[in-house]
Amino acid sequence: MRPSVLDPLFASVTTLDGIGSKLAALLANVVPVDTTGRDVRIGDLIFVLPHGMIDRRKRYEIATAPEGVIVTIEVRIDRHQAPSRGGGSMPYRVFAHDETGELALTFFHAKGAWLQNVLPEGERMIVSGRMEWFNGRPSMVHPDHMVLADRAGELPLVEPVYPLTAGLSTKVLRRSILAAVDQVPPLPEWMDPELMRRRSFPALNEALARLHNPADPVEIDPNSAAWRRLAYDELLAGQLALALVRRRIRKASGRPLVGDGRYEALIRAALPYSLTESQSIALSEIKADLALPERMLRLLQGDVGSGKTVVALLAMARAAEAGGQSALMAPTEILARQHLATIAPLAERAGLRAAILTGRDKGAERQRTLDDIAAGRIDFVIGTHALFQESVAFHDLALAIVDEQHRFGVHQRLSMSAKGDTPDMLVMTATPIPRTLVLTAFGDMDVSRLPEKPAGRQPIQTATLPIERLSDLVERLRKAVAEGQKVYWICPLVEESEEVKLMSADERFTALQPAFAGKIGLIHGRMNGRDKDEAMRAFKAGETRLLVGTTVIEVGVDVPDATIIVIEHAERFGLAQLHQLRGRVGRGSKPSSCVLLYKEPLGEVAKQRLSVMRETEDGFRIAEEDLKLRGEGELLGTRQSGTPGFRVARLEHHSDLLEIARDDARLILERDPELRSERGEALRLLLYLYGRDDAVRLLRAG
Repeated sequence: MRPSVLDPLFASVTTLDGIGSKLAALLANVVPVDTTGRDVRIGDLIFVLPHGMIDRRKRYEIATAPEGVIVTIEVRIDRHQAPSRGGGSMPYRVFAHDETGELALTFFHAKGAWLQNVLPEGERMIVSGRMEWFNGRPSMVHPDHMVLADRAGELPLVEPVYPLTAGLSTKVLRRSILAAVDQVPPLPEWMDPELMRRRSFPALNEALARLHNPADPVEIDPNSAAWRRLAYDELLAGQLALALVRRRIRKASGRPLVGDGRYEALIRAALPYSLTESQSIALSEIKADLALPERMLRLLQGDVGSGKTVVALLAMARAAEAGGQSALMAPTEILARQHLATIAPLAERAGLRAAILTGRDKGAERQRTLDDIAAGRIDFVIGTHALFQESVAFHDLALAIVDEQHRFGVHQRLSMSAKGDTPDMLVMTATPIPRTLVLTAFGDMDVSRLPEKPAGRQPIQTATLPIERLSDLVERLRKAVAEGQKVYWICPLVEESEEVKLMSADERFTALQPAFAGKIGLIHGRMNGRDKDEAMRAFKAGETRLLVGTTVIEVGVDVPDATIIVIEHAERFGLAQLHQLRGRVGRGSKPSSCVLLYKEPLGEVAKQRLSVMRETEDGFRIAEEDLKLRGEGELLGTRQSGTPGFRVARLEHHSDLLEIARDDARLILERDPELRSERGEALRLLLYLYGRDDAVRLLRAG
């Protein structure tokens, strides 16, 4: 049960004066959480933080006031000019002056009597609003504030600016937020008193008051003490929730998986290369974890083509030596089948059996696979999220491996680990994740990294090209194909769209067909599985030499002799995705190239992205740059993936607080594992406040 002290914050915003269902629907567009399927709550509104502010402490004169900026001016009202009868669309104007010139205050659809009352002729007034110039004359359309000069104290001198949405005015939004802040009850302090003192953090209610009623522009800076206090709360809630998940997974203690190395030796002997140093280190770390009685929970981060699959295979061999089965789960069927193609022949050399299970398998064949898994006749099961289904029963699942972790949330991780007698867990990702993000998304994991590429991998030359030079590019590609090279051509869409004027894969395929007759293939996410497989097979076999596709080829597709990739509308892709796509070439022994086709004009962020891609192939540097350019919410590709996009914390400003929050969370759970102490009870409130109720449920479930 949620503690009743929080009830005011979980009430619908429609319980506040002046907020009906129509306004609540507009507020849903500005609150920093997804409210699909539920009302906007008062607690959602308090975290709508200002992104700028209006400072009215400085007074301007009419002649020198900057254009397009909100200014505050003292004037004398001269005369009113109402629109003539029948001039419905004409504005109502009030003319005023100061020592430097005349100003027109302009109002549309205004009530004359009300304006006569608010702006009496002959009075000295203070007006504040955006200054515009029309035909060389200064004008202020619908001033934000108009007060008599002798009542200047009523004017808000410093006013926060919030993110808006169509139909919602600043005044109405601010009034709603302040009403919500008034509802925040006094809550017990959950923060460590020493940390508060060292960091000058205010109490929660004071922090909210400072941010929504700032006395100075400094107070709404993300680096202000008030903002950092709230950011720390959010990071602590996240780290505490992850630590509870980790403890739950660890609590169901694992078993030591110790082997004699016989399967590993046979597989290594069958490999056409030896392991890189970082692969050997990662494997040692994994084997050390497997040998412990606690469950392993490890993240294996390796750049595109760094050889994660082989490390996973050798870990699975260790599980098989200890008598257990392994499951490897991939996000797409293409990737699952590719893992099978790599793993099955090597497993066979060691006398082990691998099988695949995806949503496509049906009927007797599927049943046979299920029976073999349940009877323990299959050592390695590779599949998509079909492995989660209840019909899948393992004989003895000892190791669960999840590939491309960011496609799966914490819940799927838990349901996968419920499949066996608490299997060890290895999670792999080819999206290099900055350290700060590893902590926010995977704070519950140990990390191994594979920073180097396997021997023999060729560097990839990256060039940028405006779309106007398309014909030159096609000519170059024709020559390359005639020489026997293979080319990917990636488009952002499957088919032409009304809203977005971009080239789709279908259109590009049609446009390129005359130049590459009979040598061109098409692959995208809307095709059925068999057609996708056939398109990939024909490309691998060299029957087609140019494969036009969407980002369906982003993850894991492996054609070692593909040497050129063209990414059309490269300005529309994020850095991490461009890096993933580029990693589809340079996988063999031939030099490779990547062409980023872009459409002018390029925005500032797009320019930076393309230049980072030209400068480096280091996925970890690219990930750090991506974090700077995009912020954490989008970096892992999907917001709904169990990876938090933050309400308050901004990793570019608050990453230093993340390590402190992680250590604090660990210490709290060491001292008070059930959160029963006075501080523990307060921390339960924090978990509810930041939507981490599932962590509280883990506490109750023991």
